[in-house]
Amino acid sequence: MNSITVFWFRRDLRLHDNTGLYEALKNEQNVLPIFIFDRHILDDLEDKKDLRVAYIYAALQQIQQSLADDLQSSLKVYYDYPEQVFEQLTQAGITLNGETYQVKSVYTNHDYEPYARQRDEKVQQILSNSGVAWHSFKDQVIFEKQEVLTNADKPYTVFTPYSKKWKHHLTDAHLQERLVASHAQNLLKLSPQLPLMPLEKTGFVDINKSFSSKTIKKQLVIDYQQNRDFPAVQGTSRLSVHLRFGTVSIRKIVKAAQKYSDTWLNELIWREFYMMILYSFPHVVDKSFKPAYDCIQWRNNPDEFKRWCEGTTGYPIVDAGMRELNTTGFMHNRVRMITASFLTKHLLIDWRWGEAYFAKKLLDYDLSANNGGWQWAAGSGCDAAPYFRVFNPYAQTEKFDKQRQYIRQWVPEFELSRYPAPIVEHKFARQRALDTYKAGLSKEATV
Repeated sequence: MNSITVFWFRRDLRLHDNTGLYEALKNEQNVLPIFIFDRHILDDLEDKKDLRVAYIYAALQQIQQSLADDLQSSLKVYYDYPEQVFEQLTQAGITLNGETYQVKSVYTNHDYEPYARQRDEKVQQILSNSGVAWHSFKDQVIFEKQEVLTNADKPYTVFTPYSKKWKHHLTDAHLQERLVASHAQNLLKLSPQLPLMPLEKTGFVDINKSFSSKTIKKQLVIDYQQNRDFPAVQGTSRLSVHLRFGTVSIRKIVKAAQKYSDTWLNELIWREFYMMILYSFPHVVDKSFKPAYDCIQWRNNPDEFKRWCEGTTGYPIVDAGMRELNTTGFMHNRVRMITASFLTKHLLIDWRWGEAYFAKKLLDYDLSANNGGWQWAAGSGCDAAPYFRVFNPYAQTEKFDKQRQYIRQWVPEFELSRYPAPIVEHKFARQRALDTYKAGLSKEATV
């Protein structure tokens, strides 16, 4: 039986500058790229037409087209539980074009979320039991896990010193492109196969038209610092969805940030900071980083939460953000902070409720960033806004949407009588939040 090497795509849906794919092709022959639509994840989706699945499918179509047209190879797509896929591959091999191959090794790129780590441990055990080698590489970040540590060799829990150490460690070697094409001859020659679509079709999705561009716009990056906080302005890169699924290389983006905008580079470092926090402190998935904040007595009013979700709170900037999210799957980062602060401070609703709602709606949903952002807003995170910092939605509007352009786009009725009155008065809500937080933190201190 001929042997084959499998490259497993996950959060790296591109052929160019892909570390694991490059290493597989450099070291092995008969490399077969695969992707697994993971039923552990997809079967739990409420929306069976989830646009994120359509995005993945569109990215796989692009990969398949490039493999077929340029490299005379193909992608093999599964809809199954990953451990069952690899049980099958190791026990029975894989039959392609009438020929059966024995899997000798599996290459992939690291994934850092708790579920992904558990999944990979199971797959590695299955492979080990059959004598199949496992090779995994760093690809979706510049620095991972515990590569950036304090002088005491402990994980950083404050961003500023982490970012300084991150920049100090950075060298040109970290940004070197992985030249996949130079070893493409080692791909398995295979007749094209149409990628499997596991769920209901959302209609034809053109990844170049239905989602933000993958192009790094030089002038936008240069102007990023002065424009990034204004939601009515196209002042952010909108590359977050591409970073989430790996349809662009982090190395390429960091190179551009180095060249044109230190502020944008800092935002990319925040992304890795939160990934490091999630890896080093996995309890943050469902608990506050600071245990004291789990003593806050949340009101958790379901009717008020529903109004926040729907964008009918009577605060135009909050409602605009929620409607943008519900309609497009995206929300401007400044508005993410405003809406999160409003839910946790004005309405005193547990940050985990808001985090879960964003997880359902955001196209660029990333557990570490979403969790980090929500705990920052709630004051419970490692490097968070203090609990007594309560965003004033009116002041935020005056500062960042003074002409109400963003609000008019998403809440056109905000000046009409049918627009609801504020769900709660700001001054009252602020004081209530301060009192509640203070009481909760005092309670923890006496336990």
